Amino acid sequence: MTVITELVPYDEALAAYDPVMGLEVHVELGTRTKMFCGCSTELGAEPNSQTCPTCLGMPGSLPVVNAVGVESAIKIGLALNCEIAEWCRFARKNYFYPDMPKNFQTSQYDEPIAFNGYLDVQLEDGEVFRVQIERAHMEEDTGKSTHVGGATGRIHGASHSLLDYNRAGIPLIEIVTKPIEGAGERAPEVAKAYVAELREVIKALGVSEARMEMGQMRCDVNLSLRPHGTEKFGTRSETKNVNSLRSVERAVRFEISRHAGVLNAGGTIVQETRHFHEEDGSTTSGRVKEEAEDYRYFPEPDLVPVAPSRAWVEELRQGLPELPRVRRNRLREEWGVSEHDMQSILNAGAVDLIVATTEAGAPSDQARKWWMGELARNANESGTSLDALPITPAQVARVAELVASGDLNDKLARQVIEGVLAGEGDPDTVVEKRGLKVVSDEGALGAAVDEAIAANAAVADKIRGGKVAAAGALVGAVMKATRGQADAARVRELILEKLGVEG
Repeated sequence: MTVITELVPYDEALAAYDPVMGLEVHVELGTRTKMFCGCSTELGAEPNSQTCPTCLGMPGSLPVVNAVGVESAIKIGLALNCEIAEWCRFARKNYFYPDMPKNFQTSQYDEPIAFNGYLDVQLEDGEVFRVQIERAHMEEDTGKSTHVGGATGRIHGASHSLLDYNRAGIPLIEIVTKPIEGAGERAPEVAKAYVAELREVIKALGVSEARMEMGQMRCDVNLSLRPHGTEKFGTRSETKNVNSLRSVERAVRFEISRHAGVLNAGGTIVQETRHFHEEDGSTTSGRVKEEAEDYRYFPEPDLVPVAPSRAWVEELRQGLPELPRVRRNRLREEWGVSEHDMQSILNAGAVDLIVATTEAGAPSDQARKWWMGELARNANESGTSLDALPITPAQVARVAELVASGDLNDKLARQVIEGVLAGEGDPDTVVEKRGLKVVSDEGALGAAVDEAIAANAAVADKIRGGKVAAAGALVGAVMKATRGQADAARVRELILEKLGVEG
């Protein structure tokens, strides 16, 4: 990897330059078949087993548009506040890639299905930033190249390459922003928040799982700098196929520092694609970036234009689900939490988990308490996400129910959660195996209280003398004797009753 030595510290770069971003997000649609043929899109099949003459670009084969793909594109456009074209068509984008067997990509060029929209995104401090959408257009994915024999997994240094065309032809929607200006030092945060919000929109629509780690959603980060006080955009670089929210943020930050370093040294930014390196957050040069004319676009002669009727578009608009930002605002009001707390829940990825836990029967405050407390702590310590923890919302709801019924206290509940996470079974099984139920037998509690009073006569005398706060020491002794399985409030009541003191 080329070592970058001319980076300018981020704050210094922002003191001299304004960043301008453009984000291109590719979303693989969750259709059963490919965009222009009937081949399956199911993951995990043997290489090249899900292909046909059409997606392999064989002479004489003819494409047919996937109707569900068109419907999904319209839904995405509507959710992004776009205008939906009354008439649009596909084009051939010509270039050579070994994993594009036709040597052209069927895409849309100057006539996208959706255009001129926007998406409002909320930053961590609650500020709302509007990202303008240039277009959302339909196209197809490429195949997959695996470069073998090198140290980096890239073609340079590899001894040979393997090609799998199962993915070639899978439906894609590419969502392109207009130039994002005015973000300043918050540009990396804006980029991350935009991709995060877009992912939530896509998932809410049900058109894709949008799992970035699986390549179902990936972002190309275009960035340029211009000196403060100037209007003309600088030359841009395009960091390709960034596949996590954190990486989007890091790629923007790195490119700002790199561009500033080149410009400060009197150099010229090369318009190129770049590779992002997860291990250190850097980027390295890929290839010189083509302009639109280099692709020799022309209308696809084998496909008829797409002309969605206004009635169909309105029917799809009426059928849109509650979109994420609207839903979050509704939940915030229902739960009675502040903007700050709701943002924390969102940042933790806990919104859907809390909703599912309440739907399983837990009060919302208890659902929030466990997911944002004990479970968030466990996720942080294990370096995983909340939704990857081996516990379900229904199990968390059951823990909350056991606490509400008095069978568990909070300390015991934490042990139950620990057991579930350790794979010891569901909450009731863990309670049974570990013997964790609260001691509620009045006789057993009374005996434990008598023993604590007898063993701590001086403390008991203080309580009789009016120092009721000293009862905490006796409560602690009883809790220790019962391994934390007593009801602390009831223990305190018994202590005061036995010592003849009013609480």
